[in-house]
Amino acid sequence: MSHKLSDEISLIKACSQGDHTAFKKIYNHYKGKMFSICLRYMNTHDEAQDVLQDGFIKVYHKISTFSFAGSFEGWMKRIFVHTCIEFIRKQKQHKDINELTEMDNITVSEMTVSSMDADKLIELIKELPKGYRTVFNMYVIDGYSHKQISAALQISESTSKTQLFKARKQLQIWLKGWFE
Repeated sequence: MSHKLSDEISLIKACSQGDHTAFKKIYNHYKGKMFSICLRYMNTHDEAQDVLQDGFIKVYHKISTFSFAGSFEGWMKRIFVHTCIEFIRKQKQHKDINELTEMDNITVSEMTVSSMDADKLIELIKELPKGYRTVFNMYVIDGYSHKQISAALQISESTSKTQLFKARKQLQIWLKGWFE
C-alpha cells in the first residue's frame, strides 16, 4: 500500500471519528477538484461556492459510510454531482424542452477538441443553457446513462437525449466558429 493511500485512509478514519483537523486536510486536498465539478453545473461562481460548501457538509456527515470499496475521490465526486443536481432542482431552473422526432448523430472530432485549450472548452460548456449543460455534463463527462439522468432530473429519457443532442449541436456550432 502506498504512503499516500495509507495517509488518505488514516484521514478518512479519523474524520469519521469526528476529527475536524483530518476533515480540513481532506477539504484542502479535494476542494479544487470538487469545485471544478460545481463550476461545470452552476451558472455562477457564487452558486458553485454554495454547492461546494453543501457538498463538503454532506461528505462530512456521510464519511463514516465510505466502505473503502472504491476510490474515495470517486465517492466524493458522486456526492458533488448529486448535490449539483439537487441545487438545480431546488432552483427550478431546469426546464423540459420539446422532444425531437429525429436526432442526427452530431459529434465533435477528437482532433478538434484535443487541439483546443481545455479552459476554452470548459467556458463553452458553461455557456450552454442550464438544462443542456446539466445533461451534457452528466452524460459525456460523468458517464451517466440517459435512464439515470432522467431519474435524477425527473425528466423523460427522450428529453435527456434531446438536451444532449442540442448541447452537442450548439457546441459544434461554437467550435466551428472557434476554428475558422
